[in-house]
Amino acid sequence: MYRIGLTGGIGSGKSTVSQLLAARGASVIDADALSRSLTQPGGKAMPAIAQAFGSRAVQADGAMDRAYMRQQVFQDVAKRRQLEQILHPLIGQATQAAAAAATGLYLVYDIPLLVESLARYRPIMDRICVVDCEETEQIARVQARSGLSVQAVTDIMSTQARRQQRLAAADDVIFNGAGITLAMLEERVQQVHEHWLQLSGQQKTQ
Repeated sequence: MYRIGLTGGIGSGKSTVSQLLAARGASVIDADALSRSLTQPGGKAMPAIAQAFGSRAVQADGAMDRAYMRQQVFQDVAKRRQLEQILHPLIGQATQAAAAAATGLYLVYDIPLLVESLARYRPIMDRICVVDCEETEQIARVQARSGLSVQAVTDIMSTQARRQQRLAAADDVIFNGAGITLAMLEERVQQVHEHWLQLSGQQKTQ
């Protein structure tokens, strides 16, 4: 199946684009959703997280304390890598299972940190699509939806690739910055959707 790696910074609108692609028949694998399922009560990652980060990393209901862990990994690169070493293999297993079960027109891997792990993902993707947005707009959107401070949002952004790094890795770009309406976004999504259908059709005949 034709494989699209979809990425974008926090607040870019990547999740909206994923939904629009799914509505057009794509099979979407959401890396964030898989990660959340692993860190919910009873999640496969929780025993290793509790062992590595202690009881403070676990809420009373058995889920990962996301606020505590966010603070930990933003302050300490070693801890962030430790958490990634726990989660990434499990996310990889879940992703492979979801891909094997996919029946859509093509497969979209919705991966927030795709560019940060480009050497890992580039070889297995037919295309990389970046949902692009001005950094000032990212901050404004995340503040509006989450109530986080500007500093908290910029801390998150500092752990992600810069805008120019994402654009440099892109085969396709969906601009969703200031002034872009939902209708305009849908029109652009339709364009890339049709392009990918053409490419996947060509691939099947090779």
